[in-house]
Amino acid sequence: MKETGGVSGFNGFTNKSKEILERQCDILIPAALESVINLSNANKIKTKLIVEAANGPITFEADDLLRRKGITIIPDLYANAGGVTVSYFEWVKNLTHMRFGRMQRRETEHRNSLLINSIENITGKEFSKKVRSNITEGPREIDLVRSGLDDTMREAYIVISSKRKSDPRIIDLRTAAMITALEKITQSYLSSGL
Repeated sequence: MKETGGVSGFNGFTNKSKEILERQCDILIPAALESVINLSNANKIKTKLIVEAANGPITFEADDLLRRKGITIIPDLYANAGGVTVSYFEWVKNLTHMRFGRMQRRETEHRNSLLINSIENITGKEFSKKVRSNITEGPREIDLVRSGLDDTMREAYIVISSKRKSDPRIIDLRTAAMITALEKITQSYLSSGL
């Protein structure tokens, strides 16, 4: 890499990325380059689902062809939203100067301990130390971030999926996501008086 700037000159290197994209699979995740799926290879794509982990891995023309073939595409603006979402959480944390979970961790531990003690009293059986610890331990910051990300991504998918299903003119998840984003921007501007 230092000598040539890439791996293409490395002894034994063969570029099989084109072949890999065209193999039969259930889920295809192009995750590195823009426009790797285009009109030259879109007809050869054999999958049920494409998750765009790269930015713009499918050209506009190929997107239309794939959709007509019945391939579902999870668009990059949704699939890549996790990093931006977690960055937002970090920004909020930095603004408040307080780590996530600071206010509720010990209360959660106390409440879960009461629940475990009640179950043990009712059943006459004790939980193992490991199980007790797993149940009673309050959420760590990383647990809360992951939970928040999971919730945000699930809710976003429900919204864009519902948007697509509610209007026959919306032909795919990409269009539904774009319309949803524009509606949110519009609402934000209207609520701030712009």
